[in-house]
Formats: sequence, structure tokens, C-alpha cells
Amino acid sequence: MPHPVLTIRTCRPSDEADLIQLWIDCGLTRPWNNPKQDIDRKLAHSPDGFLIGEVEGKLVASVMAGYDGHRGWIYYLAVHPEMQRHGFGEQMMDAAETYLREQGAPKINLEVRIGNEKVIRFYDAIGYVDNEIVGWGKRLVEDAPYQA
Repeated sequence: MPHPVLTIRTCRPSDEADLIQLWIDCGLTRPWNNPKQDIDRKLAHSPDGFLIGEVEGKLVASVMAGYDGHRGWIYYLAVHPEMQRHGFGEQMMDAAETYLREQGAPKINLEVRIGNEKVIRFYDAIGYVDNEIVGWGKRLVEDAPYQA
């Protein structure tokens, strides 16, 4: 069977349902973050950093890249579980890094949930290092509960 080929493009509003399902399939959604609102927010602000990966027209990967003028940030890197181990995560990160480099970002930060060893090993393998920091957050806006 031939190795699948990933095509990367920017996200479109019409990707919403497939994208949310991808994030659910990858275990990225959390009750306190409404994925629809996260998509709407990113499409309204720097949509060029919101990338989708497709194989034969089917959405199988995503990444959000953002630059705040100080650091680049990565969110929602996802590769459908059935499509993992083909290098798609690295391809998505390469595209996100290219975007952030073009924006002028001198460094990229990202967060991984404690205990997610598979993802930690992935980022280690592509050159990321543990910054040895503790992530803190505070909600300024409570998302409405997500309803499919």
C-alpha cells in the first residue's frame, strides 16, 4: 500500500465539523474550552496560522500557530489516530514553524498536559526541549458549553 501524502492548507469555516471531530478523536477537547469558539476566534485573528492537513481530501491533521510579538505558540496539533506514524505531525509542525519564522518569532512555546508521554516524546524527537516551567492560566471569558 502506498504511503499516504499529506496536503497542508489554511483552515476554512467549512472545516469546522470535521475539525472538531478530529480534536475529539485525538482527545484534545476539554469541557472548559468550546472547540467551536476556539475555531471562530482563530479564524477571526491571524487565520493564516491555522493549518489543516488532508489526505485524499479528508481532514486528518491540524495545528494552530500564533505569534504575540514576543513568542510563537502552538495549539491544537492533532493527527488522526489512524493516520499517525506517517510523519504528518512533523510535517504540520514544519509548516507551523515556517509560518512563525515568517512572522518574526524568535522562539516557539507550547504546552503539553502532564502525563502525556507519547506527545512529550514526539516533541523531544523533533527538537523541542522542556522549559522546566509550570503553566498557569486564568479565564477572562467563560466559553459556552459545546453542543454537537
